[in-house]
Amino acid sequence: MYQRYAQTHGWRVEIDSVSEGDAGGYKEIIAAITGDGVFGRLKFESGVHRVQRVPETEAGGRIHTSAATVAVVARGRGRGHRHPRPGHPHRHLPVVRRRRPARQQDPTRPCASPTCRPGIVVTSSEKSQHQNRARAMKALKVKLYDQQREALDAARSSDRKSQVGSGDRSERIRTYNFPQGRVTDHRINLTLYNLPRVMEGEALDEVINPLIAEDQAGRLAALEDEFS
Repeated sequence: MYQRYAQTHGWRVEIDSVSEGDAGGYKEIIAAITGDGVFGRLKFESGVHRVQRVPETEAGGRIHTSAATVAVVARGRGRGHRHPRPGHPHRHLPVVRRRRPARQQDPTRPCASPTCRPGIVVTSSEKSQHQNRARAMKALKVKLYDQQREALDAARSSDRKSQVGSGDRSERIRTYNFPQGRVTDHRINLTLYNLPRVMEGEALDEVINPLIAEDQAGRLAALEDEFS
């Protein structure tokens, strides 16, 4: 649903990790979604989503209920996410040349090996020194980002837990009822009978737009109370 929704908005989806479930399907999927206004819209998806359906293996036609938890965390790019610039005091980019056998063409081959204190080293060995610098710096940025992401995991973990709660169905924010073709968002008491279009991402805005309007109205009311 979210992949299809992202396509309708021209966003980019990159799957970071996938854990398959023991009984089929998926236990967890972590993805990065980038584009204009991503967090402003998807932040309302955080919480427990209840699914009511009749499985193919259910001979008696009984409705089974399950739940999926969704956490939406902004990937910030503040001061803590800056990468070292050329000439930065904490970055060193030596270029060494390795001697190759005389019978081979191109007797020397540059090898860029940037070091970022404390102790992060990456190397790249291509035919062009320019290519080496570009590839090595790209690898260095990835390592730096991974290091910063690990440092923020503890804070994000508490944020994520507050979003998904215990995962109990009683904490649901939305219900997807497949036999009735119904979607109900319990936060604003909104019910729509267009579940197939919501699951295709085409009509998800019909749920998210009222949530945005409700949030903006609440913020405006809070400001009016503050200054009244």
